[in-house]
This record gives sequence, structure tokens and C-alpha cells, in this order.
Amino acid sequence: MAFQVSPGVQVNEIDLTNVVPAVSTTTGAFAGSFQWGPVDEVITVSDSKGLVDTFGSPANTDAGAEDFYTAESFLKYGSSLRVVRINSTGIFSANASGAASSLLKGGEDYTNTYKSGGQAGTVGKFISKYGGSKGNSLKVSTCAGSDAYFNDTVTTTGGAEAVGQTTITVAASNVFTLRDIITFPQTHNTQYRVLTAPSGTTITIEALNQPAGTGLTTAVASGANIDRYWEHYGLFSKAPGKSATSLAAGGSDDEIHVVVVDEDGVFTGTTNTVLETHGFLSCASDGKDSQGASNYYKDVLETKSDYVYWSAHSTGTHAGVAVEKDHAGSVSAAFGRPSAPENSSLSGGANGRSTTAGQKQTAWSDHFADGDTADLSFLIVGSTRTDNGSGVDQDLLTDWTTQVNQAILVAEARKDCMVIASPRRSSVVNVSNESTQSTNVLADFNTATSTSFGVFDSTWVYQYDRFNDKYCWIPANGHTAGIMARSDLQRDAWVSPAGFSRGQYLGITKLALNPKQASRDDLYRARVNPVATFPGQGTILFGDKTALSTPSAFDRINVRRLFIVLEKAIATAAKAQLFEYNDSFTRAQFRSAVEPFLRDVKNRRGLTDFSVICDETNNTDSVIDRNEFVCSIFVKPAKSINFITLNFVAARSGVEFEEIYSAVGYEAGTTA
Repeated sequence: MAFQVSPGVQVNEIDLTNVVPAVSTTTGAFAGSFQWGPVDEVITVSDSKGLVDTFGSPANTDAGAEDFYTAESFLKYGSSLRVVRINSTGIFSANASGAASSLLKGGEDYTNTYKSGGQAGTVGKFISKYGGSKGNSLKVSTCAGSDAYFNDTVTTTGGAEAVGQTTITVAASNVFTLRDIITFPQTHNTQYRVLTAPSGTTITIEALNQPAGTGLTTAVASGANIDRYWEHYGLFSKAPGKSATSLAAGGSDDEIHVVVVDEDGVFTGTTNTVLETHGFLSCASDGKDSQGASNYYKDVLETKSDYVYWSAHSTGTHAGVAVEKDHAGSVSAAFGRPSAPENSSLSGGANGRSTTAGQKQTAWSDHFADGDTADLSFLIVGSTRTDNGSGVDQDLLTDWTTQVNQAILVAEARKDCMVIASPRRSSVVNVSNESTQSTNVLADFNTATSTSFGVFDSTWVYQYDRFNDKYCWIPANGHTAGIMARSDLQRDAWVSPAGFSRGQYLGITKLALNPKQASRDDLYRARVNPVATFPGQGTILFGDKTALSTPSAFDRINVRRLFIVLEKAIATAAKAQLFEYNDSFTRAQFRSAVEPFLRDVKNRRGLTDFSVICDETNNTDSVIDRNEFVCSIFVKPAKSINFITLNFVAARSGVEFEEIYSAVGYEAGTTA
């Protein structure tokens, strides 16, 4: 209390409103192979569109689709998935030189490797932002001057051309580029596209806004003038010229236009679709836009392009010299600005091979092992097929066991998430005998570590691959994790996610293993939750066991999830007590936060009873002297129903039910 010299009133506040915060229980984590997107970086996606936009659609193979659809299957039920694209062998970025040897993992990798232009000699002027064959569809078109934008003194026809002609002769073809737009202003206003790379004095043309293959719509006389336009001139208000920065510095023309095109239609489904435009960029490193931000073309593409980086930045624009020049230096040395547009079609991109068990393990340990920095609820194993070292997929039990057990190690260390795993593909897919399938699944999971932080399902699922118009097999674990997330969203984490009310799978055509009762019994005894299709009732998660092999309350999903929520939430609240005094006030304050939280969980049927002890009995003098704080929380978890018994007893007419209760072992009953 502050010292008061004369009588008065002092007001103090003591905050006893601390509460246990809500914690996330619906976030999934997945690491796998994808066709596009950042490599070795955690990206959070919330829906299927976000997954496609970031990581691309799957390749036209079962193996290529397994990881994508495993991730997407979770998003059918949950709304937050942390995805890592694994740095597998053979991922390459597409580039202007076509070299199949370069990989950009993302922005940090560009800053460290390419931003200085040190790789320009290898990859050329441009490199795709991410590795993968999708990048081979990209083309970058640049216009670096008014003549490149439009030229009305380019050339003239070399002879008379008749109506319908699709090839014409010109005075010099080297002034044209592929896909230029040309007109014959002295004759007619029809616009034509240059269809092939000019050769000699011959160019091939096609009339725009006409049926495909339409040639000249009007005869052209010998020596007629030709106006040439850059193919993308209509996307900009005017030709590039001198920026405000250059004008103020007394510099030369420094602007360029950049257009990124889906040349092969891989990204959009339509060839030569414009993906993005960047107009009036500066060739100078000190170029600024009207808002004072950098307008240097290298910086603009780095921060605003979703598809490419400029890897050969220079004040010569296209010279390939890795130097930077400001406007002051350009006063006496004009920027090199080609008079014709330049087109760079990227190539050399490759998707890479399937991931190895070691690569997946590295992704998990690097990105998901630390609970303080990576908030997640489910670690989805996905497909466990691996690369055999030469690009051939393999499905070995040793690899499966390594991956599942390594994931369990991560979860056991974190103690706030659960591993969701399916059997090997070869154990259930294209195995016709149910008994053999069941035996295979049991053999797989027999090698997995016993843990309450794991959930094992029994099968792979067959579903439609909309990107490749076919069906494919994927492991069920993405769906299983999604069902658990959905159950949390609809009810609570401590409610069992199984059964006909909450365990319904979505979008499933059929199961590789659809176990009958005998197989379900065998699987359940071995801590494997059967997934089964019931006629007229759908495909159901028909078990709620954890992967714990010893009898315990923690061998049920709802109990383990209950304790994850309790421990995570109360531990978060406990951080507020760090560096406080261990006295009766602090202990009472902590109890006042914990007890209402537990009471709420009890009211929501997660607990049947609880007790919180945090007083001098467990915070003794020796505990206090060690700078420790102890709170003991006793919990009776609610149990889910796994077995139902219905006893129907037939009685003689005239007999009172109370007379026969004892005969069947009941002391009392209810009569209608």
C-alpha cells in the first residue's frame, strides 16, 4: 500500500477472475507429397479450396493422390489442418533454362540462394516459386519498352496475300514473337495472332474472334504496312516508360510490364490463361511506387507473385548480369531495354519421388514435435508407402512400423495430441479374403507401440478422384481424424466419436476391408477400431479404443481426449502462477479458476466427480523452499457404452412382475 501523509481513501484492485482458457481440440497435422507449394514449411489450410490453391491437385496415379486426399478427407469434417510438403528426393523447380537440378523451398530459400542473382547462370531469368512439374506450365512474358508494347513501323508484307491465307511473307520475321497481335491498318482492322515462332520471312497467323483456323479476312496488297502489338497490350493502360522516381532523378526509361501465363493450362484448365499481371515495374533498385514501397521488379515479384521469382535481376533487365543499379547510376548509363517482348517458358520442374520413412519422420520432428510452437490435436500418418531409392513405391512392414512408431514418439512427448493410423495398403487393398485381410491388419498393428495417444483404424477407403476422373484408394486415417474433430465441434472432446450418431464417414464408395462381426471382434481385442459399412446406415467408425494394449480407463478415446483437454487447459492457466508467491492467496486463486472449469466439464457429462487439492497439505515448507507449486486434481471420467445387453423375460398371465424379479436376479423393476 502506498504511504499516505494525511487522511484519505485509497482504492486497490485485486483480480480473482482468473479462468481456465478454452483450448483447441480440432486441429490436424499432416506431412506428405504434393504437386506444388512451399517445401518443408507449415501451412495452415481450412478447406479443400485452400489445399488445392496452396499444394495443387493430385497427379494421375494412386500414389500421387493418396497424400492429397488423405489431407482433404480430414477437411471434410474439420476446418484447420497444418500441412507440410515433404522435401522428397527429386523435387525440382521449373526455370527459364530448363535445368532439372534446382529447388526453391519457399521465400526464405529464395532470399538465401537466389535473391542475389547467384544462381542466374543455372536457372536463367525466372524460376518457379515452388518445385513440381506444374511449374512447367508457366510462361513469363515481359515488355520492356514502347516499341515492345506497340510498333507501327515494324515491317511490311513481302507480297500480295489472298483471303484465307494463314501464312504470310514479311520483310523480316525476326521482329515478331510468338503470339504477337498484328493488324494491317491500311487495309482492314481485323486482328491476327502469330501462331508459330517466325522462321525466315514467313509467319503463321490466325484471325482473332473468328473460328479456329481462319486466315486473312481481307486480301492484303504487296508492301502493306503491319502494326505489331505485344500479346498482352490490352491488359495495361499504356506502354512502359519512365517512372516518377526516374523522372525525379533525371534518369532514363526504367519501366517494364510482367505477365505470368498458364501456358499449358495445368493450373487453370485452359491454355495461355493469364495468371497475374505486374505493370509499370522499375528496373532500378531504388524504384518506389506512389505509396513509397519498393517498385523494383525483383522485389515486386518476390512479394506479390504467387508463381515465379526473378532469378537474373539486373538493371539491364534481361542481360542476366547479377548486379543492381539505382536511378542515379542510370543517368549516364541507360537501362538495357529490348525493343521486342521476351517470353520465357519454364521447364525442368519435377514432382519428386514418394517420401521415405526417414523424410516423414524428419518433417514430424522438425515441425510438430514442440507443443509450445505447434498447436495440434491429431497427427495423421497418411499413407505409409515409401520410395525404394529408385523411384518405385514399396509397402514394407518395416517402413510402416517405423512411421507409426515415430509418430507415436512425437505424441507421447507432447502429450496433447493423438496419432491416427491405418494399416498398410497391401494388407487390405486387392486382398479378396476377409480373413486374410483381418490377419494382415492384426499383424501390422502388432508391431505398433502400445499407447493411449494413438488411434488405429482398420482399412483403406475407395473414393472418387475428381481431378483425374477416376477412383482411388486412400488410407482411412484422414477420415477417422476428421470424425474425431467433427465430434469435438458438435459436442465435446470427451464424447466418443464412434457409432451411428457421430462416427459416420463421408464420401466413401467402398471399404477395402468391411469386417463382419467375427473379424470386428478380433480387431477390437487387438486395439484396432473396425470401420464397417452397414446397409442403409452408412460407413461407421465402430469402436472407440486407443492403441493402449493394457486394460485402463485410458484405453478409450473419450477418456484420453478428456485428459488432454483438462491437462492442456489447466496447464495453460497455471502459467499465470509462475513467479508468484506460493501462499494461501495464490493457491486459493488457482483453485477458484480450476474448480469452475471442472464443474462445467462435469455438467457437460465429461466427469462424474472431481476434487482439487491445492493447500498447505501438498504445498509443504519443503515444496515452497524448492520454489515449487503443487496442485492435485482427482477426476472420475465418464465412460462410454461399448456393450448393450437387453434381457427379455416372458411371464405367465396373472403373475405380478414383482413376484418374478427375484427369479431372474432383480430386486426391483419398472412396470408399464
